[in-house]
Amino acid sequence: MIPLAISAGITAVVGLFLIFTCRVKYELRLREGFTLVALTWISFAFLGALPFYMSGYIPSYTDAFFETMSGFTTTGASILSDIERLPHGLLFWRSFTHWLGGMGIILLSLAILPLLGVGGMQLYKAEVPGPEHDKLRPRIKDTAKILWEVYLLITAVEIIALYIAGMDFFDSICHTFGTMATGGFSTKNSSIGYYNNAWVDYIIIVFMIIAGINFSLHYKALRGKLTIYGRDPETKFFLFLIMIGALVIIGDLFFSYNYSIVEGIRKGLFQTVSIITTTGYGTADYEKWGSSAQIILFIFMFLGGCAGSTGGAMKIMRSLVLLKFAINEIKRLIHPNAVLSIRIGQRAIPREIVGNIAGFFLIYTGIFILGVICMSLLGLDFLSSFGAVAASIGNIGPGFGSVGPTDNYAHIPLLGKWILSILMLVGRLEIYPVIIFLTPTFWKE
Repeated sequence: MIPLAISAGITAVVGLFLIFTCRVKYELRLREGFTLVALTWISFAFLGALPFYMSGYIPSYTDAFFETMSGFTTTGASILSDIERLPHGLLFWRSFTHWLGGMGIILLSLAILPLLGVGGMQLYKAEVPGPEHDKLRPRIKDTAKILWEVYLLITAVEIIALYIAGMDFFDSICHTFGTMATGGFSTKNSSIGYYNNAWVDYIIIVFMIIAGINFSLHYKALRGKLTIYGRDPETKFFLFLIMIGALVIIGDLFFSYNYSIVEGIRKGLFQTVSIITTTGYGTADYEKWGSSAQIILFIFMFLGGCAGSTGGAMKIMRSLVLLKFAINEIKRLIHPNAVLSIRIGQRAIPREIVGNIAGFFLIYTGIFILGVICMSLLGLDFLSSFGAVAASIGNIGPGFGSVGPTDNYAHIPLLGKWILSILMLVGRLEIYPVIIFLTPTFWKE
C-alpha cells in the first residue's frame, strides 16, 4: 500500500503542477495534438512504473518502465519470471494499466486521430457512434462517454462469466482487463493454461474476438442493430481469417501431433484468436507445433484486430485495402483502359487514403526491419530478434525464440528493453504521432 500511495501522490503533484502552469485558451493545433498524444503515453509509463520500482519487486527502473509501457500499450510482454510472487495490489495495478490503455487507444483511434487526419483513420469516422452522422468534432465528449459505457458493460459481463466458470473474483477481474484491452497480462506464470478449464478458454476466446472488433459496432448492436456485424466488411474479413487460420492449425494438430479433435479445436482456436487480436494469452506452447501453424501465427502478428478495437498491429482494415489495391493493379494490367476503384462495402476509398495506407505499411515494415537489426546487434539470435520486434511493434507480447509463449523478456539487454519499449509505443499509437513528434522539420515554423 505504501509504494502505491507514494506513487499516487507523486503523480498527483505532477498533475496539479501541469494544471496550474499550462492552462491555454486556444484550440489545439496539429502540432500540439501530436505532442500530447506522444507525451501522454510516455508520461503514463514513467509515472506508472513507480509502484513496481518503489515496492522493490522490480528493482530495476528500466524493467519497471518496460513492464508498465507494456501494460499501457496493451502489449503484454513481461520481464517477470515469477508473476505469482507479486502481491495482489501490484498484480491489480499491472492488469489495470492494460484496461486503461485499451480504452485510451479506442478513444485515440475513433476520436483523436481522425481530427489529425493521420494513418488512414479518416476511413473510420463514419463508424463513430453518435446523434449526427459523420460529424465527429462537435461530439468527441459524447463519443467518449458512449465508448466508456460500452467498454464498462462488456467488462462487467466477462468478469461475471469467468467467475461463474470457476475463476476466483480477483483473477476474473485481472484477466478480464487483459482480455478487453487485448493485452495478455495474467496473474499466473502459465497464463490461462494454469486453469485447464474449457469454459474459461471459450469465454476468453469469445471476448477476445469482441475486443478485436470495432467498438462502435458493439454500440450499434446494443442499440438493436444486431445485423451490423454481418454488414461490416472489415468484421467479416476478420472472422474469415480467424476461421481459415484456426482450421489449418487444428488440422495440423489433429493429423501431425495426435491431438483429439476436441482438444485440437480448443488449443488451436485459442492461440489463433489470441495472436490475431494481439492479446497474447496462452494455453499451449505454439513453438512446439509444426511450421505451418507457426507461419500462420507469425503472419497474424502483423494483421491485428479491426480499426476502433483494442487490438494492435497493422489492423484488418489496412490489410483489406492493400489486398484490394493489389487485385486492382493486376486487373489494370489485364485491362489497361478499365476504370477501377477500391471499395470497402458500399464506400469507394479515395486514392489519397490508399496512398496513406501504403505509406503506413512501408514505414511499419521499415521500422520492423530496423528493429530486428538493432536487436540482432545486441546479441539476440535471428528468430528471437524477429519475434521480439514483431511482438513489440504489434503489441502482442509473446513472440518466437527466446521470447516465446513460455519465456519472458528479462534476458533482453538494457538498451534492447528501451528499444522494444519505444517500438511498443510506436505500434500502439499507429506510428505517425511518434514519428512526426521526433521529426525536427515538424518543429520548424
